[in-house]
Amino acid sequence: MTKKDNRLLGTLLSNCISAQKRFLITTLIFSIFMLFGCSTSQGQVSVKNTQPNPTILAKIESHYKKWQNTPYRYGGTTLAGSDCSALVMNFFKNKLSKTLPRSAAEQAKLGVKVNTPKAGDLVFFKTGRSRSGLHVGIYYANGKFLHASTSKGVIYSSLYESYWKKHYWMTRRLIDS
Repeated sequence: MTKKDNRLLGTLLSNCISAQKRFLITTLIFSIFMLFGCSTSQGQVSVKNTQPNPTILAKIESHYKKWQNTPYRYGGTTLAGSDCSALVMNFFKNKLSKTLPRSAAEQAKLGVKVNTPKAGDLVFFKTGRSRSGLHVGIYYANGKFLHASTSKGVIYSSLYESYWKKHYWMTRRLIDS
């Protein structure tokens, strides 16, 4: 092997080591960015396993049984089709004798903001869908909430599901449960 070959081999080896270092540094920076800098979460909800109010749970369950086969329909307010804010509005009107505004944006202004939801609280999400970009549901228990899903109609979902965790915004309490 000649001196020229040795120099060429040394340069290649040096370039290879430099490329490995750049790759490792890039991977490390990317990993840190993904873990800490790329979160789109709107907020965090703290779900504690407290004893829920059985009366409110029964009312939510009764509302679900009546509305469970209802498909999602933007602007809908009946069992033939309903959107999220209409489901909430109907629950408060028919089960709690309270009048709520028609839109999720207006509902988001009611009551008091809380960190730990209780049965009957409203949970809000910033989904970017609809005119206001908001979605609302009725908190049930153990991380579950009732809402009108755009793809599945009226269902229970979990705040622990990645989609809802990512888009969670806040919880508001309108009743003393």
